[in-house]
Parts: sequence; structure tokens; C-alpha cells
Amino acid sequence: MAGDELDRVRAKSALAVARQHPGMVLFLVSPAVIAVAAVWWLAGAGWAGLLLVALVLAGGAGVLLKR
Repeated sequence: MAGDELDRVRAKSALAVARQHPGMVLFLVSPAVIAVAAVWWLAGAGWAGLLLVALVLAGGAGVLLKR
């Protein structure tokens, strides 16, 4: 199954890039971190936690639907 091998190679490559360039990863997730911090400050920890769960689910759905 060449499709599975390609996905594994891409996943390993993405992890390697994230390990080599943590600043780039931080730059990419900084809008989400700022949004969660702002919601925490304005509405409380419960809403910030809910937003964090929603962001993780949306990110996972985006990755899975892109394949």
C-alpha cells in the first residue's frame, strides 16, 4: 500500500521539521494561544478550555479531511 507509506513519510517529515524549527511552530500556533488567553481573561477558564477543545477538534478535522 503505497498510500500508507507516503502518509508515514509525510508525518515523519513534518515531525522532523517541528523538532528542528520550534520557533516556526510557535509562530504558527500563536494566534490560537492569544485567542485562548483572551477568552480566559474575558470569560473565564471554562470557556477557554472549551475553545481549546474546539480548536484541537477543528485542527484534527482539517488534517483528516485534507487527506
